[in-house]
Amino acid sequence: MSELGNRLREAREAKGLSLDELQALTKIQKRYLLGIEEGNYEMMPGKFYVRAFIKQYAEAVNLNQNELFEQYKNEIPTTYTEEIPKELSRVRTRKEISPQTSKVFDVLPKILIALFILGAVVLVWYFVQQNASEDSQGTAPGGNEVSYQESEELQNDPEEIEENTAEEENPEQDPIDEEPEPEPEPAEQELEQVEVNGRNTIFELRNADSFEVRVVSTGKTWVNILNGNSESFWQGELPQGETDSMTADFSDQSEATIIAGYPPDTEIYVNDQKLEFTASPSRQDFTIRYVQENE
Repeated sequence: MSELGNRLREAREAKGLSLDELQALTKIQKRYLLGIEEGNYEMMPGKFYVRAFIKQYAEAVNLNQNELFEQYKNEIPTTYTEEIPKELSRVRTRKEISPQTSKVFDVLPKILIALFILGAVVLVWYFVQQNASEDSQGTAPGGNEVSYQESEELQNDPEEIEENTAEEENPEQDPIDEEPEPEPEPAEQELEQVEVNGRNTIFELRNADSFEVRVVSTGKTWVNILNGNSESFWQGELPQGETDSMTADFSDQSEATIIAGYPPDTEIYVNDQKLEFTASPSRQDFTIRYVQENE
């Protein structure tokens, strides 16, 4: 085993790679990888591949290929004068082109030029024929201008012509029944949560002509209803049921606050629309801002 091959094998084993795994990684056949480790370069398909295989092996095991080539330059064959195998090249040279194909390429430009000139001649002839046809329609064969027979309308009495012209200029128009424009439908009320600040949840009410708040208890809860000036409208323990609900009209206020002692048993309605919120077993404050259209 050569020193270079031993160095590569140790690096491979340090990475925990088998020859089969290295073959899958580098796409180099296993027997060539083994030949590199043993320093047996004679088994390679050609000198052209030796350095390429060593380079791929070094990259796969994270070794610096330049340092390896410098350190083991006496061990690695340095003369590689073989030409690249012809079967690897897919480029066709001018010598491979048949004489018949070459003749076609020589004649093709002349054919294209001839077609271009022919097309230009046909185009000019077409325009000349069009102009001649238009000129012949304006005059008679003898060279005199063509006269047209007066229409019956021109032979009528001049007064009748004036009356007909006046009627055409001022036709009686039937009145058009204009359909009344449909009245715009009122915008739907919007009740949206806009902010959560600690235990206080803030909502905004838009597109509403009134601001009425109704609080219903589904169990047993204590509530306090405040207006925009923080004045208490009503507070106390609210009995269970719709019949004992508390309703307040805040249409002249910019906001209202409902304090719920036990939110799971508290339902809040704004203009009969239920306020949607996440209820916790501890006190929660719900502030509703009334945003009117003229604001």
